[in-house]
Amino acid sequence: MVSIGSTIFCSSTPLFFKSSKAFITKKSQFQINPTTTTTLLVTSSTTNRTVVSTEEESTTNPTISFGFKSLLETYTVDVQLAEGRSLNVPLMNPFTIATSRLDKVENVAIRLELSNGCVGWGESPILPFVTAEDQPIALAKASEACEFLKQCRPANLGLLLDEIGGILHGHEFASVRAGVEMALIDAVANSIGVPLWRLFGGVTNTITTDITIPIVSPAEASELASRYHKKGFSSLKLKVGKNLSADIDVLKAIREVHPDCSFILDANEGYSANEAIKVLEKLHEMGVTPILFEQPVHRDDWEGLGHVTRVAKGKYGISVAADESCRSLLDVHKIIDGKLADVINIKLAKVGVLGALEIIEVARNSGLDLMVGGMVETRLAMGFAGHLAAGLGCFRFIDLDTPLLLAEDPVFGGYEGILLGFCWFLGAYICLSSIY
Repeated sequence: MVSIGSTIFCSSTPLFFKSSKAFITKKSQFQINPTTTTTLLVTSSTTNRTVVSTEEESTTNPTISFGFKSLLETYTVDVQLAEGRSLNVPLMNPFTIATSRLDKVENVAIRLELSNGCVGWGESPILPFVTAEDQPIALAKASEACEFLKQCRPANLGLLLDEIGGILHGHEFASVRAGVEMALIDAVANSIGVPLWRLFGGVTNTITTDITIPIVSPAEASELASRYHKKGFSSLKLKVGKNLSADIDVLKAIREVHPDCSFILDANEGYSANEAIKVLEKLHEMGVTPILFEQPVHRDDWEGLGHVTRVAKGKYGISVAADESCRSLLDVHKIIDGKLADVINIKLAKVGVLGALEIIEVARNSGLDLMVGGMVETRLAMGFAGHLAAGLGCFRFIDLDTPLLLAEDPVFGGYEGILLGFCWFLGAYICLSSIY
C-alpha cells in the first residue's frame, strides 16, 4: 500500500520511513515481496537537515500521473478478495468527552485485494453517540459491501464507489462507507504506484497535528500537558463540556505548565449557548484566547451555534467550528447560508471519502476555513486522512493524533515516532497483527 501508511507530522521533527508490503490473515502476518519502496527525509527546524526525497518506481506497474477525478473515470477495478474484521485495540487511558467515554477501540478493518495482487486497507471507526454504527452493525455492513465487490464484474473506480454509496448510504453507514472507500482508493493508488497525497493534489507531503487532552482532572491534565510540551507539541486540543467550573480549572492547570501553547476547545455538544459564552468570558478574564472553539452546543441547536459564533468572533476574535452539526452537504449549506460557523471539521467517518471531497469543495468556495479530524482511530484511518490533508493542502487546523493515545499499535510499517515529537510520513505499506 504505497498510499496509506504514514502521514502526520507534529512538532516539525524529521523522520524517514521505508515501505514494505505485507498480507494479513487472522492473527497472522505473512510477508510478500514489496512492489514499491519509498523513502522520504524532511528538514526540521530543530536539526537543519537537508531535504532528501527519493522514490523508486514500482517494479510491476509504471507510475502514472493521475489526478483523483480522472482516476474515477479511467481506472478499471477488479476485486478478487475483500473482508472486514474487528480491529480491537486498548487505549492507554479512557478517552472521555462530553457525550461519551471510550475504554478501548473497537473498530473495523477492511482489506481488499485486486486481481493484479495490489492490496488496499481501510478502517471504519466506532465512537458511541458520534458514529451511527456499533461494531456488530459495522461488521455486518462491511461484509455486505465486501461480498458485493467480490461478485462484481470489473468496473471503473467511480462506478464502484457509487455502488458502495448505494449499499452504505447516508449518515447511518457513513463510517463503514468511509472504510470501504479508503480500501478501494488505496488499492488503486498502489496499483498505479502513486501515493495518495500526490493523488489528492500533491500540495505537500507533511502536516502538523495537535494532540488531545480528554476530560480529566486538573492534575491529570497538567501532567499530560507537561509531557506533550516536552515532546514538542505546541498545540493542544482540550475536551470540555461536562462541567463548566471543572473545565476552567483544567485550563488554569494547563497554562501553568505549558503557558505558550495554543489550544482548541472542543465541547462536543456539551454546553448550552449561554455556557459556551460564559467560558469565553472566563478565558478572556484569564488573558487566554483559544485558536478555535469546536462544536460548543448540541448538533441540532442551530440558533445557539450561530449565536456563539457571532459572539466568539465579534467580541473575542475566536473562530467557531461545526463538527457534529456538519454530517452532510445539506448541513454545510445550512451553515453557509446562516453564517453559523467559521470552520467546518471534516471527518471521513461522518461523510465518507467522496462526501468529504464534495464538502471540502463547497466550503472552500464559500470562504469557510477547514479542519481535518477523526474519531478514535489507528494509523489506517489517520494515515488516509493525513494523505488527504497533505495532498489538498487546504486545512487550517489539523487534528489527527489518536494513534498516539493507543496502548498498542496494530499497524506495521508507515510512520514512526522519535523524540522531540512524533513525525509520520506518507506512503508505506501497512499490515495488521491484531485483527480478531
